[in-house]
Amino acid sequence: MVKREDTAPFECDALPVYCEAPLAVALAHSEQDVVAAVRLCHEFGVPLVSRGAGTGLSAGAKPIARGLLLVTAPMNRILDLDPQAMTARVQPGVINQQISTAAAPHGLYYAPDPSSQIACSIGGNVAENAGGVHCLKYGVTVQNVLSVRLVSATADNIGEVLTLGGDCLSQPGYDLLALVHGSEGGLGVITEVTVKLTPVPEQTRTLMADFDCVRTAADAVSAIVRAGVIPAALEMMDKLAISATEAFCHAGYNLEAAAIVLIDLDGHPLEVQAELAVVEQVLSESGAAQVRRAADELQRARWWKGRKSAFPAIGRLSPDYYCIDGTVPRHRIGEVLEATARFAEKYSLRVANVFHAGDGNLHPIIMFDGIEPDALERTEKLAADILEYCIAVGGTITGEHGVGLEKINQMAVQFSDAELEQFRAIKRNLDPFELLNPDKQIPTLARCQEYRALRQSGG
Repeated sequence: MVKREDTAPFECDALPVYCEAPLAVALAHSEQDVVAAVRLCHEFGVPLVSRGAGTGLSAGAKPIARGLLLVTAPMNRILDLDPQAMTARVQPGVINQQISTAAAPHGLYYAPDPSSQIACSIGGNVAENAGGVHCLKYGVTVQNVLSVRLVSATADNIGEVLTLGGDCLSQPGYDLLALVHGSEGGLGVITEVTVKLTPVPEQTRTLMADFDCVRTAADAVSAIVRAGVIPAALEMMDKLAISATEAFCHAGYNLEAAAIVLIDLDGHPLEVQAELAVVEQVLSESGAAQVRRAADELQRARWWKGRKSAFPAIGRLSPDYYCIDGTVPRHRIGEVLEATARFAEKYSLRVANVFHAGDGNLHPIIMFDGIEPDALERTEKLAADILEYCIAVGGTITGEHGVGLEKINQMAVQFSDAELEQFRAIKRNLDPFELLNPDKQIPTLARCQEYRALRQSGG
C-alpha cells in the first residue's frame, strides 16, 4: 500500500502551485528499469510522467493522479569521460555541475550552466533544452549534446531503446536529436546522454556596470552586441533583485543602482584585453553610472554567486513566487520590462527581474501570498499578460523553462491551429498511445478556441 508520505516529495516540480499525488512512484536505477516501466504502463493503459531532479519551473514534471511517476534521478553515474574527444557519456540523473567537476582535471567543462546547475539533472536539461548564464557564447543544451539514448513508446515496438545522434557531426535523415530537446518527456524517456566538453578559457574577466535607469541598462546590452563583442555571459538584474541578493549573500552589488549588468569576457588574454576596452567604452557611452572590473577571482566568484543565488534570495521576500521565462529581441528588452512594471501595478503584485539579457531571455519573478484568496489567480493573469506581450514584440513564451502546464494557454496565442496540429502529428507518431506526459505542452483545439475567446472578451 502506497502511503501519502512516500509520494509527497514527488507531487510537484519547482513550481509548487501545481501539485498532484501520483498513483505510484517508481525509482529507475537502470535502462532496463525504464524499459520495464514503459512496457507495463502500456500494457495496463497507465500514463507515465518521467522526472529527473524536479527543478523544472513549468510544472512539466507534475504527476498525473491516474499515472506513474518514473524518477530517473538514481541513474546518476558518469559512464565515460574522454578528454581526447572532449566528451562525457552520462546517465540522465547526473547533476549538471558534476560533469564540469569531473572534467576539470583535464582542463575541460560542460558549458550550459542553468542557475540550478548544482541541483538539476542532465536528463531534465535535455527535456527542457536548458540554457544558463553562459549560453550566449556557448549555446544551450541542444548545441552541447552529441547523442541520447531513450526508451520509445512508438507503436512498432513499445520500450525499444533508440540512439539519436552520434559522434559524427552530421547525421542522415531528420534531426530527431534536436526534436527531443525541449520535448519535456513527451517523446521518449532519456536513459543516457553524451555531451560535448569545452576547454576552460585561458582567461576570464568580469565587468559589472551600474545604471540609474532600467531602460538605459537594457539598451546598453544591445549596444555591446552591436559593437561586435559576444560576451561569454551578459546578465541583468533590477533593483529589487539586487537588494534581495545583496541581503542574501553580500555579493558586493550597489544598492543604489536601478539595474546592474554583469559581463564575462573570456578567451586568449590579448582577445580579452581588446574586448574589455570596447565593452567599457560602450558601457560608458550608454550611460553607465559606474563600471567595475573584478579585481581577482575571489571577487568574480562573489559577483556570480550573487547572480546564481537570485532565485532563493528573492524567495525570502515573499511567501510564494512564480518565475516565468519569455524571450524577446534584445532591442525590445527595455520596452518589455516597462510593460511588466505596468502589468504588475495593475494586479497589485511585485515583480523582480534577473535574466539572461544577452539573448533576451527574461525571468520575471512574481511574488505573491498564496493565502490570499485571489493571489494565484492574479499571478497567473499577470504572467499571461507578460508572456503575451513578449509574443506581441516578436518574442516567444519560453527560452529554457519549457511549456509544461504553466504556459499551455499561451501556446494558443503564439501558434496557429495549423502549427499546433503539426506538433500533435509529431506527438501522435512518436507517442501514439498518449502514454508519455499527456495533457501538457500542446493544447487541444477546444482549449485553444476557449482561451482565445476568453482573451478577446477581456477575461
